[in-house]
Amino acid sequence: MKYKVLLPSGLLDGQNANQLRHDVADSVAQGINTIKVDFKDVSFINSSAIGALVATLKMVRASGGEIFLYSLNDQVKMIFELTKMDQVFKISNDRTDLEENFAVIS
Repeated sequence: MKYKVLLPSGLLDGQNANQLRHDVADSVAQGINTIKVDFKDVSFINSSAIGALVATLKMVRASGGEIFLYSLNDQVKMIFELTKMDQVFKISNDRTDLEENFAVIS
């Protein structure tokens, strides 16, 4: 199982999220079926980025893979909870928590 860790940073808005989506698409095209997104450097996420992440999730799942999010700050985590996206995405506190709670390759 191949995986890739992506590290977005700053404000994750529509433009930055589209770049993330392109990075994921490139990874999927290379046969990478597990995507880990480390949010430790993301300060805020808006609704455009949530939409782009949902599209990214669909793309990864269509290829037989999975996407995992971790290290969300309190503000970003709250946005995922308010939009109920915390029930759609697999979210962990940090990388160690991710690997302990999901069958994810390290």
